[in-house]
Amino acid sequence: MKATIQFDNKILEAHLNKSTIVDELYVMFTLEQTATYARLKLDVHPKQDILLQSIDIQLDTPLDKIHDRLFCNGFQTWSESRLYHFNEIPDGLKWFAKPLMGYYGDYHFDFIPRKKGILHSWSYSYIDNNNSGTIQFIGSLNDHTGFTCLLYDADNQRVTIKKDVENLHLAHSFPAIDVLIMKGSESAVFDTYFDLQKIKIPQQQPATGWTSWYNYYTNISEKIIVDNLNAFKEKDISIDYFQIDDGWETCVGDWLSVKESFPNGLAKMAQLIHNQGFKASLWLAPFIVEPKSYIFQNKPDWVLKGKDNKPLKVGMAPHWSGWRQPFFYALDFYNKEVQEYLTGVFHTVLQKWGFDMVKLDFLYAVCVMPRPNKTRGQIMHDAMAFLRHVVGNKILLGCGVPLASAFGLVDYCRIGADIHLSWEHKFLKFLKNRERMSTIVALRTTLGRWQLNGRAFQSDPDVFILREKNQQLTQHQRHTVFIIHVLLGNLLFCSDKIDDYTRLDGRQAEGGELDEYKTMFQYLNRKIINVKNHDDDFYTILFEFEGVTKRVYCNLSSKSVVIEGLNIEAFQSVETTL
Repeated sequence: MKATIQFDNKILEAHLNKSTIVDELYVMFTLEQTATYARLKLDVHPKQDILLQSIDIQLDTPLDKIHDRLFCNGFQTWSESRLYHFNEIPDGLKWFAKPLMGYYGDYHFDFIPRKKGILHSWSYSYIDNNNSGTIQFIGSLNDHTGFTCLLYDADNQRVTIKKDVENLHLAHSFPAIDVLIMKGSESAVFDTYFDLQKIKIPQQQPATGWTSWYNYYTNISEKIIVDNLNAFKEKDISIDYFQIDDGWETCVGDWLSVKESFPNGLAKMAQLIHNQGFKASLWLAPFIVEPKSYIFQNKPDWVLKGKDNKPLKVGMAPHWSGWRQPFFYALDFYNKEVQEYLTGVFHTVLQKWGFDMVKLDFLYAVCVMPRPNKTRGQIMHDAMAFLRHVVGNKILLGCGVPLASAFGLVDYCRIGADIHLSWEHKFLKFLKNRERMSTIVALRTTLGRWQLNGRAFQSDPDVFILREKNQQLTQHQRHTVFIIHVLLGNLLFCSDKIDDYTRLDGRQAEGGELDEYKTMFQYLNRKIINVKNHDDDFYTILFEFEGVTKRVYCNLSSKSVVIEGLNIEAFQSVETTL
């Protein structure tokens, strides 16, 4: 075991359970061991101002390249996260796409080796050996001081714990690395992981809802929202949240300016939602602006600048300002006027307009550029703590955020990519974008991150789609999305106009899709025992429901699978009772 600190262009090696002292600083590198786990810490105490350039801890770890698989947690909520074989190379965004969408993920981190035999994971990871029921886990307990990247080198049988601290000006004590190392069952490991972070069990209960996005996208209006409200009322279906998603604002960033398609304003919309017995939810992206917005045009000091002192492009969304201005930009969170503006926005949305929940999206944008005295992880933590404060006791749904920064600070959180109206987005897959909208990527990641649900927050696996209109998913695919979401998610949204639900013979009736939709409510009381990834895109979910143990076989692949005497067709999910 070896720890290396680089500062002021000097390299210092720290010794375990000893103080390492030089003229500029001293380092404490300690290992705490209990009967069930080990906790590894490295603290840096400068005696004068220093420039911290890197911090690594290397562990010699036996890695079985043939049988072991590694769970790699992606950089943020949309990032594909699943078990990888050591001979795989995670997708790296094609070079020409990096200026367009490179900040969505970790493509701008230069310290990550991107070659066969080396896998990387953010914040936590574990080795799974043939679904044995026991995992070997490493997880950061202090990503609020800086993001932690775990590099697994199978050829050299080594794990490197790396802190994202490049060029950090340090004048005070710095708790750099604090990680849990543990072997045990998934339940025991993840319980310990969140207990040590003092993260309480989420107070919000599992919930259901409707959102406008995956049917209408930005083409929404007061009439569309009211029509869908009436559909739920007419069918006498009681859900928790009714969400107005992106498309209500005149421009992204101008959150107090409402489109003319909502002539009575959003306070009236929240009142109408409440009158139907639902809670009202509203989508915002608080840390970004589009180029046509008033803020971008008139408040240049509010916009985050790159190294060239020009507004920093942090993503691409031509459905906002158009193909001539396809990029969007980040706000400088530490500008006091920005914080005052956002405080006023949330006061208006939550108190004056009366919304009960806000879905806050594209949150990663606030931390894409470190500051001289702040790591990316510190910026993200400060921003999330700010959002928690201004939202207060209203409900916060996080999206597009590095996951560890959301632990304990949001009520609900997206845990995967946006689903797509077809199984895969072929062009974004060609670009090798791990944060792409993709139904299969969303499902893999929901299955991979199932342990977070009810521990870090209540998980939002994104919407399911049961309708036949305005989508390209097959019946098997729609059912597979539905069953995975209702079993592994605790915020269950659809975007269907339920008036359009039909039987398979095409007749509009109370049956078929509507009956399947209603089964969602009974699954809110299920208890997940485990999720196993048997071979790439074939999974099983073992759960208890009303005293009965059941198993669902989920085939995400385009080929049939025969297991335990069952023939599971392509994209099919089959439930059995044990």
